[in-house]
Amino acid sequence: MDGKPRVYESAVIAAPREKVWERVRDFNALPVWHPAIAKSELEGGECVGCVRHFFLQDGAELREKLLALSDLDCACVYAILESPMPLKDYVATLRLYEITATKQTFAEWFAYFDVTDPSAEAGTVETVHGVFRTGLESLVKYFA
Repeated sequence: MDGKPRVYESAVIAAPREKVWERVRDFNALPVWHPAIAKSELEGGECVGCVRHFFLQDGAELREKLLALSDLDCACVYAILESPMPLKDYVATLRLYEITATKQTFAEWFAYFDVTDPSAEAGTVETVHGVFRTGLESLVKYFA
């Protein structure tokens, strides 16, 4: 990797950072706020090191490990353990910042990863963009 995120999405959410963090902090709550996620269950309780096993609306399964969770920084970092996408060494961060002038939230979601099938690189990158974009759009609509 060259040190730059492979995929980066951001959004401005019309709510205070603390309110947005309440919604996204729970590592098992993706089905509550992300429309692509049908069901999620935790393996090992909610703590750093736990694994969420979730199912997309299309039936695909993923497993992700929580690497870091900070209430101070309103951020979580996680790694994909199992995915139908042709990728490896995937680490993503979802982080919230307070926009002090407006009491809104700036949200950024980015990931670093390698693609295991070069012929599927563009599609894999676009899929991850779509996941992040859809999740952030859902949060924007919820707090509008």
